[in-house]
Amino acid sequence: MADMAASLGPPTFARMFGWYPEPLFLAGGIAAVLLYGAGVWRLRSRGDKWSIGRTLAWLAGVGTVLLSTSTGLAAYGTALFSVHMVQHMILSMLSPILLLLGAPITLALRSLRPAHKGADGKPGRGPREVLLAVLHSRFAAVMSSPGVTLPLFIASLYVLYFTPLFDLAMGNMWGHRWMMVHFLAVGLLFFWPIMGIDPAPRKHGYVMKMLELFAGMPFHAFFGVAVMMSSSLIVDSFETPPASWGTDVLADQQMGGGIAWAFGEVPTVIVLLVIFSQWMSSEERLARRKDRAADRDGDAELDAYNAYLSRLAGGAPVPGNAEAAQSPGAAEAVSHPGAAEAATTGSAPTSGTAAAGQQG
Repeated sequence: MADMAASLGPPTFARMFGWYPEPLFLAGGIAAVLLYGAGVWRLRSRGDKWSIGRTLAWLAGVGTVLLSTSTGLAAYGTALFSVHMVQHMILSMLSPILLLLGAPITLALRSLRPAHKGADGKPGRGPREVLLAVLHSRFAAVMSSPGVTLPLFIASLYVLYFTPLFDLAMGNMWGHRWMMVHFLAVGLLFFWPIMGIDPAPRKHGYVMKMLELFAGMPFHAFFGVAVMMSSSLIVDSFETPPASWGTDVLADQQMGGGIAWAFGEVPTVIVLLVIFSQWMSSEERLARRKDRAADRDGDAELDAYNAYLSRLAGGAPVPGNAEAAQSPGAAEAVSHPGAAEAATTGSAPTSGTAAAGQQG
């Protein structure tokens, strides 16, 4: 593909974004769109809804993959370090986020039909069951853990560019294709549990998700700064661009470092907005559940809590709380949030209420 870049001439905006389809990625993109569309059609055909926003996010994700692999970016990315770094950043940080916003695993689980039982009455094993088995497998749990995703995310920068591995991969077409697939796969694996849109083997709290996100970003920034400050070429693949272009290869490399350093900001903001949106939605659902519980029991939890505070202060029970004050379970209202029923009737709180209290 380096020869193709030379044949295109010096890079211009029009040439950079001209359409030069790469068969492997083009076929994968078409398959991804068709399979996703089939899932949406199946849901709609049976009366179920599917968010148009998720569909648009998926299409945008596939579009950015093709932009990086089937346009002039792919050709010039074999000759200029700065253009290659644009490819890397799109495939590892922007495309995965857009694809995950499309919730493909959720769509598959909802659209795939359960397998029929066999002649022996045992459950069948179709595509849906295989997908569930993979999601619940030990392998998926390990691969989605921060102890794996974070080192992979960091290694795709430091190990690839600061060892001979990069020049080895750039030596042939299949090595270059492997590199592009690697960038996309590592990005998907890193952001999958953090985004929390599709089911994942490990459930992380919202604070933990933000910590995982911020844990990887400094390494990303440090890599960009290190490349910007380098006084020599870190890889050999870009040392001889066509002479007619008049390229300063060291300046081009430093530009690539600046792209790597700056590109991480926008994807980080997008992921943070997704996490905060999920957090707020969770809090709203919890508040609604508590309101419904209060309507059912006459706000017994609040009465029990007020009665407990009155006893602590040594004063008379708050009017209307006499029964709660006499209840032996009222004192447990503070240590067991959500246990209003226990405070008023002496019975143990349900597991659902206890879980809601812990989550709050």
